[in-house]
Formats: sequence, structure tokens, C-alpha cells
Amino acid sequence: MSIKKEFVIYKLADEMKHAIHFDADHFTRLGVKRGLRNSDGTGVLVGLTNIGDVHGYSRDQNGGIHPAEGRLFYRGYDVADIARAARNEHRFGFEEVAVLLLSGSLPDKDDLREFSMLVRDNMPLDPRISLHIIELEGHDIMNILARSVLELYTFDSNPDDTSRENLMRQSVELVSKFPTIIAYAYNMLRHHRLGRSLSIRHPQPRLSIAENFLYMLKGRDFTPLEAQMLDLLLIVQAEHGGGNNSTFTVRVTSSAGTDTYSAIAAGIGSLKGPLHGGANLQVNRMIHFLMDEIKDWEDENEIQDALRDIVLGRTFDKRGLIYGIGHAVYTLSDPRCELLKELASSLAKEKGREREYAFMLRLERIAKRVVMELKGRTKPVCANVDFYSGFIYELLGIPVEVFTPIFAMARIVGWCAHRNEELCYGGKRIIRPAYAGADETRKVYVPLLNRM
Repeated sequence: MSIKKEFVIYKLADEMKHAIHFDADHFTRLGVKRGLRNSDGTGVLVGLTNIGDVHGYSRDQNGGIHPAEGRLFYRGYDVADIARAARNEHRFGFEEVAVLLLSGSLPDKDDLREFSMLVRDNMPLDPRISLHIIELEGHDIMNILARSVLELYTFDSNPDDTSRENLMRQSVELVSKFPTIIAYAYNMLRHHRLGRSLSIRHPQPRLSIAENFLYMLKGRDFTPLEAQMLDLLLIVQAEHGGGNNSTFTVRVTSSAGTDTYSAIAAGIGSLKGPLHGGANLQVNRMIHFLMDEIKDWEDENEIQDALRDIVLGRTFDKRGLIYGIGHAVYTLSDPRCELLKELASSLAKEKGREREYAFMLRLERIAKRVVMELKGRTKPVCANVDFYSGFIYELLGIPVEVFTPIFAMARIVGWCAHRNEELCYGGKRIIRPAYAGADETRKVYVPLLNRM
């Protein structure tokens, strides 16, 4: 007689109750820095990078931390300068950012044109990969993206070569193919789930990455401002230092010497998490909950009461979190959020959704005050990039299933740059931190026949 699988699984899970559980004292007594965080909330220093640098506070001579306006640097250049220059020059900037992060240098006009042409040439997928994506069943595009990336290994004639030139070739191809994979995966999902016609639009030779993605996702139905907004989203999410969870995951797996596709698939899995890239979905759900809950969007007392109920764990998901408020590094401001707000104002006006945008601004301002008050925070909190990104995606007509994949479409540039740096300049040592053994008892092994 066979034992049901459910019973065996339940019994194994139940046995976990008898394992040692750790409390805060365990970590403190053994000097463990949970989450690789120091006692002051800053990250444990584990490596060096020339790619991205995140500034959210300053330190005095005694090591004290002081809040500061947030700044984000790509290869030493302030991302705000890069983004505003692209906007002022009426051009798209994500391709320029990709060249900068991957190579370390700003391209001139000829270099940028050649790189953009190379990207467009590499955007089409091998028909076998396109067919594979169409045939895939699944409800999460991040998982489909990870599986598709792993499959690219089989179509690479030199997948395991970690020379500088081969790493760069793979990087350019991944940057090029992510938009196509994601757009095709969504249209497949739409076809399977909603019974809609399956639309496969091929990338166009004269469009930017942002324009091509919008075209492949929904056809010609997008405005120049929408494409500019998506381009800005890609710019500000392309890189965020070596310590963010997904980039660190790519560096850890790369340090083991694995292939590019396996390392990037691991990064995708990390980014999918609701505490990382998936946070934009939580923000979006919370905002819609508040829009339904609050009767008068201009009544600041009602807004404050609704936010207090969330922090006190009374409403929404009852976890006591206002999603999109607070950041591990930034204190006074998140520069990515500030850049998005600038352009989002124009986009909200174009879409006739200025009332919602004004509501978002009130939510941000009041939420920061509520969190400081109820959480007893001494360090200032700010809205992070996720607070506005979901609202902006909605303005762009982008479905929720694609929110986090677009983050991956941007961050693939940073992931590849960090993988290349880790393999070429990272000291060629596998990243191997230690875990303290919390169970100090030593047990006597009992032979199977003698166990009750």
C-alpha cells in the first residue's frame, strides 16, 4: 500500500518544528550581521566596484551617519545629468547608459549609433526560441524569462567562454533580446489566459529599445512622451551598485565560474521577490486599495488615518508596511524617484489623470510622516523608485504582469556589467561567506533498526 505524497510532505514539514529556531540573541551573541547589514543599517562591505555608486548619507569623522539627498552614479556620472541631458536633447538615453555601464566610457555619436544598430540587429529571436516561448505554459513572465534565458545557452556556440570579448558579446545579445522575450511572453500569456489573438510583432530597425518594446507589446498605440517615459524608467533602473540583492546574486554565482545564462537566470529569480523588484506590484495593489478606501482624496486627515491603519497592521495585507516608502541606503530622497516624478507630471497631464497624480504626491508626503511617527524612526525615510513606477506603468498602458519584467529589462545591463567585472577584475575568488552553527549539541547516531 502506497503512502500518499501529501502525508509524507506534511510529516516532514511538521518535523521542522523540532529544529532549533533562532532569536535575536542568537545572532547578536555570535556576531552575525543579519542580511549582511551593520548595526547602523548600512551594508557590510564585501567588495569593490567601478560600475555604480549609491549615496544616501554622509559619515562624520567618528563614523556617525548623517542624512543626505540621494545621488546615484553610473561610472562616476550622476544619473540625473544623464537622464536630463537625453530629455533636453530630445533623444533616448538607455542605449547610451548601456554603453557606459558595459564599457566604462561615454560613447561619441558614431559609437552610440553603431551600438544602437548592433542592439537592433540582435533583437530578433531564433525562430526556435520564439516557438518555445509561445508554447510555454505559465502565469509568471519572470519565470518564463528565466527559462528562456537558460535556453539561450543551447543556442550559443561558445556559451562557457569567459574571455572579455565573449562576455561582452553575450552581454550585448542579452540586452538586445530581453525586450523581445518579455513582449512575446506577455502576448503568449494574454493568448492563453484571455483567449486573445496571439500577436507577434517583430522589432523595427529604426526604433529605440523603449520604442521597440512598446511596439512589440501593443503595436503603434503609444505616444512620443510614453516612449520617453519608458526610456527614463530603463535609465534609472539599469544599475544600483553591487550590493542590491539581484546584482549580488549575479556576482556570487559568477564567482563560482558558471556560465552567463545561469548567472543571469539566478538574478532574475532574485529580482522577482516581493522584497526586491516585485515590490512595485505590492505598491500598485496598496495604492488601488487606498484609492478605494479613501473617499475624499484631498482630505489629508482621512489619508493619514488610512495610512496609520496600514502601519498598525489593521488593513491591506496587515503586515504593517507602507510599500514604496523607505530604502536601505537613501534617506532624504531617492534620486530615481525624483526623476520619475518630474516626467510623470507631464504624462499624467497628457492622459487626463492629474487628479490621481496629485493624490500620489499627497500619499508620499503624508506616508513619510506616518512611518516616522509610528515606527519611531530617527533616520528620515523617503519614497523609493517603486512608489511611482506602478502608477507610471499604468499611465503607459502596461499590464501588471510586465511591471517586474521591465525592471529586469533595465537591470540586465547592470547585471552583465557586474558579472564581467567580477570575472575579469574580481580577484578570481569564489564568494564564500560563513554561517555559524547554532546547534552546539552533538548527537549519537542511532542505527535505523534501533529507532522507534
